[in-house]
Amino acid sequence: MSRPDLKAVATCLAAGILLAASLPPWGFWPLAFAGIVLLDRVIADQPAGARFRRGWLVGFALLGPSMSWIKDLTLPGYIIAVAYYAALLGVLLVAVPPGRGRRLALPAAWLIFEAFRSDWPFGGVPLSVLSVGQVAGPLAPIARVGGSNLLGAATVAVGLAISAAVVKQWRTAAVAGGVVALVLLGAVLAPQGKDTGRTAEVAFVQGGGPQGTRAVDTDPRGVFERHLQASQQVPEGVDFVLWPEDVVDVALPFAQSQELEELSDLARQLDTTLIVGVIEDEGVDKFHNASVVISPEGEVTGRYEKVHRVPFGEYVPLRSLLEKFAGDTLPVRDATISDDVNTLDLPAGRAGVVISWEVFFGHRARSGVNAGGEIVLNPTNGSSYTGTLVQSQQIASSRLRAIETGRWVVQAAPTGFSAFVTPDGEVLKRSAVSEARVEVDTVTMRSGKTLYVRWGEWPALLASVLALAGAWALARRTRSVPDATEEDGTDLPLDRTVNQGKGLPAHGH
Repeated sequence: MSRPDLKAVATCLAAGILLAASLPPWGFWPLAFAGIVLLDRVIADQPAGARFRRGWLVGFALLGPSMSWIKDLTLPGYIIAVAYYAALLGVLLVAVPPGRGRRLALPAAWLIFEAFRSDWPFGGVPLSVLSVGQVAGPLAPIARVGGSNLLGAATVAVGLAISAAVVKQWRTAAVAGGVVALVLLGAVLAPQGKDTGRTAEVAFVQGGGPQGTRAVDTDPRGVFERHLQASQQVPEGVDFVLWPEDVVDVALPFAQSQELEELSDLARQLDTTLIVGVIEDEGVDKFHNASVVISPEGEVTGRYEKVHRVPFGEYVPLRSLLEKFAGDTLPVRDATISDDVNTLDLPAGRAGVVISWEVFFGHRARSGVNAGGEIVLNPTNGSSYTGTLVQSQQIASSRLRAIETGRWVVQAAPTGFSAFVTPDGEVLKRSAVSEARVEVDTVTMRSGKTLYVRWGEWPALLASVLALAGAWALARRTRSVPDATEEDGTDLPLDRTVNQGKGLPAHGH
């Protein structure tokens, strides 16, 4: 491999690593802009094949470390997921013209890349998206206008503005920066939801215990008792108490279980409403995953069963095929599919509910708020994952959902992280990993709809498709008259035939 080829490979890998380092748990959000600068440079004036290869390398360096949590579910699935999504980025970069239209098209292509992988296959994997890093930065309010994907596109646009400024393309830099500034100003001025005037005193319970343990290796009764014991710290009379996902693991039916009797006694003792995460068996190969409401009188008064399941965690896609290869490494049971509306009616008001994995999907919180949710609850369980990658990105996702919906979010996990999140994304009283922790805070029940709650992702996605079309129209119009100031002249070829025979110089212009 020649020196220019090695330089190109190194630049691609550096771009992906910088993007990964901008995400939780590393989370130094400004690094995303540096990563985009390198990406912009490395695809400049490159043919389709080179853009694909370079995009794959960037995607590999971004997703390899930041999606390593998938190894805890399935090692083959991790390898396939990283390779597939990296290839998807390569394909989207082929859709970006290499010359004049590049900086119009790249934010649009990135938005489509993140939107597609957040939805397909198997319901999508919307982790390691740029927005989970940028929620800690100044662009975060953009999420309330167009959600996570628009925030990611704005991040790319800022990186491109910096890239243009580095090579003194001031007009391009001003236009890109100006567009982001206008969107950010619109987000600040846009509806953010409003207080109803009603408040609720809310507690979350984190029972604690070891991290990186699987359900098959854990005594479910011990997990339940840790949360029961921790709940003795909850002051009497709070409006409601949130327990994590699936810390009550019983045989069907829950209504006849000893655990319900104990929880009913706890609700009466504390004079409060409990929302508890329940796993119920259905035969030997299926189970239910639900959040169940127990009133201060000890009665079950509501239930929401999880809709969006974790692929290879809560169910196995293509099980009959994969069992021939993966065998005993696959989960033996699948969660049942629910079509419940994700709200729970509580004495304090109506809550939207996103159980664990669902919090990564903006449309799930949006659904609960559109159904009348005045607060969003996220009972979750990340105790089976080693490290804190998933947990850190989940807290960031709870912040995104709070901003998108204009609602308080309460997250409760058995081994962390648990927290309160304000409607503007501020994290309060976050727990540490493995500790037993109970926290109480007064939250405001809220109404009204942000632009994202009203319209969802479709306006930004449509604008991205139009931007791609416009970028190619610009590229075709200017191809015969190259602009000597457009590109930076960086020579990073993976394919040394770049632009030769096309009326353009081989090393940029």
